[in-house]
Amino acid sequence: MDEAVLQTKLSAVLPVLDERQRRIVLAAEARSLGHGGVSLVARVASVSRPVIHKGLRELAGELEPPTEGVRRRGGGRKRSSAKDPYLVSALEALVDPDSRGDPMSPLRWTCKSTRQLADALSAQGHSASHRLVGELLRAAGYSLQANAKRLEGTHHPDRDAQFRYLNDLAKAFLAEGLPVVSVDTKKKELVGRFRNGGREWQPQGQPEAVNVHDFIDKELWKAIPYGIYDVGRNLGWVNVGCDHDTASFAVEGLRRWWRAMGSHIHPGAGRLLVCADSGGSNGCRTRLWKVELQAFADEAGFDVTVCHLPPGTSKWNKIEHRLFSNISINWRGRPLTSHEVIVELISATTTRAGLQVHAELDTGIYPTGLKVTDEQMATVKLKPHDFHGEWNYTVCTSARVN
Repeated sequence: MDEAVLQTKLSAVLPVLDERQRRIVLAAEARSLGHGGVSLVARVASVSRPVIHKGLRELAGELEPPTEGVRRRGGGRKRSSAKDPYLVSALEALVDPDSRGDPMSPLRWTCKSTRQLADALSAQGHSASHRLVGELLRAAGYSLQANAKRLEGTHHPDRDAQFRYLNDLAKAFLAEGLPVVSVDTKKKELVGRFRNGGREWQPQGQPEAVNVHDFIDKELWKAIPYGIYDVGRNLGWVNVGCDHDTASFAVEGLRRWWRAMGSHIHPGAGRLLVCADSGGSNGCRTRLWKVELQAFADEAGFDVTVCHLPPGTSKWNKIEHRLFSNISINWRGRPLTSHEVIVELISATTTRAGLQVHAELDTGIYPTGLKVTDEQMATVKLKPHDFHGEWNYTVCTSARVN
């Protein structure tokens, strides 16, 4: 019989048969083919020769059929865990979080892959393939998992109280129709044909080519997106800098936002609430930040109240998950080849919740290392709040009569 014909015949019949019926059919075909039939059928059906020989013995009546089910009671190959009752406990001892830190463990300094675990079990006298290790781990409730950022370390005892104070103040400002903004600097981005995480639709087999190495382009340098997110209006403004992330650059972002957007959507606003992290260019200990805020308050003609998030809680800043995360989603998989491309991609960011973003390129120079003298600090009309004045304060305009 032609091998292709036999394969077509068996592929149509075997899927609807149980294990014993398949052996009988394969044995019958092999017997009808005569000499060499067993080898041919085994090759076409992708089964072992002993399976067909067992079917031949069943056809000859040498083996009694099972009284119930397909196999005789106790038939079939024994599971490795049954043949080796200590296999599962040995595997769990290797992957247990409390024991795998043992300096005597063979896996102390290696990747805990299924192949490494299988080799470690073999060294202990247990027989297990990497596939079996995977099956046993899943059966024991294990799964592949990445690290989870959950440990925040020590935190200030008034952390929760500061959050409540900030939230209450923001609600009061919004209730009066006053602007409330969340500010921060997004991660600095290399400008050029560098790999950007994520994927986007491209013709198959034609991914966008980027540089193999992430060496900074000395001409394009990098982009520093400083964001201002209007909490009450769900509007974003991003000032894309080309120089350094300093306090002067941060306040310049506020100034540009107010001139081009804030003053139009909040006409006649008498105060502004700024929610910022405790560190970085807008940190609570940065003297230049407060000096520059004084200049901004005088230009805008209103008091600027600042509430800093407690140390170590920057991920709770609203701008992170309401603006920056959506920008990252919008430009995923696209190389940021120029500052203009970055500005356009940020400006095109929208969400179903109605987020709209405007971006602007800032080519200004913001030198680092500027020192603020005590005389300069004395010109800042700083009014600390009663609750944690280092985190909560108001910079009053110079024109304000005390």
